[in-house]
Amino acid sequence: MDEKLNPAALEALKIAFSYMPKAIEVTKYEYGDRYQIVLDHIETVREVLIINGVDPEEVDGDVNPDISPNSTY
Repeated sequence: MDEKLNPAALEALKIAFSYMPKAIEVTKYEYGDRYQIVLDHIETVREVLIINGVDPEEVDGDVNPDISPNSTY
């Protein structure tokens, strides 16, 4: 998927991504046999964000600036 999303779809994807678990939180203990599928889904969303010029590490700050730290670095 190399096509860019329209602004509304991109904003919706950013909001959804902000509620997804972080890859480090996805374990076989928590997700059972589906853990690899969940990791694959997270990676797919990250790739689409990158294609659209969005840094996945900065999405939380974009979506929720009032509850996010000033920097993740």
